[in-house]
Amino acid sequence: MGTDRRPGRADAVRAAAVLLAAVLQIVAGALGGTGAYGEPIGTVANSYPHPLLPAGTAFAIWSVIYVWIVALAVRQALPGQRSRALHRATGWWLVAAGVLNAAWVLTFGQRWAVVAQVVIVALLVCLGAALARASRIPAEGWPDRLLTQGAIAFYTGWVAVATMVGAVTTAVSLDAPVNAGVAVAVLLVAAVGLAWAATSADAVLFFAVPVLWALFWIGEATGDTAVRVVVAVVAAVVVLAILRRVVVAGRSATRRRIVWG
Repeated sequence: MGTDRRPGRADAVRAAAVLLAAVLQIVAGALGGTGAYGEPIGTVANSYPHPLLPAGTAFAIWSVIYVWIVALAVRQALPGQRSRALHRATGWWLVAAGVLNAAWVLTFGQRWAVVAQVVIVALLVCLGAALARASRIPAEGWPDRLLTQGAIAFYTGWVAVATMVGAVTTAVSLDAPVNAGVAVAVLLVAAVGLAWAATSADAVLFFAVPVLWALFWIGEATGDTAVRVVVAVVAAVVVLAILRRVVVAGRSATRRRIVWG
């Protein structure tokens, strides 16, 4: 089961830290979402309107992410899982991601937009590192695919788009002129990054679903036709990048790893 050595104290500490970080994200999300600490996240976001701000329904995805990450955290904390190479490779990156996610909620709720943007970039880096490390270790059955590679890829896909949207929100908070032309330019840059991610990591289906979800709700909310068209183009680029990678993959086992982890 990918075990390098017998479980030790370091494994127990790491497993506990991943579980605590998962819970911390939920607590911070509840505080920030309701306005129990700072202003509600939705209120702050809507006070900086721009063409790439998704409709509010998009953010319901956080509930899925939180439940999925808790499931990952519980599984990796089981005695038979703690010393597996997969969990050792990703654990501390997930701890950092959990702390950074909580920090983003709390700083954004205080309208510290620039600080929050720095934090979410760091969050994306940590999740990207966790996904890259998970992609180098073959999954050992569907529990790995669903509860480790899948969870990390799904989380990373959402945060990738959230980082793009956050950059524009930060610019608006600084009174920078953000019009449809700027939004289109940001989307085109994002298309390159998202396509690269879709052709680099495994479990690309899990990565693509939140990306396409976010893009759909951006297109739904924007009132600019040009932005809506470019959003559709970005979505198509992501899908085509994934399809091309799957088609050119050789063995069926390789295809399965690329798609599911």
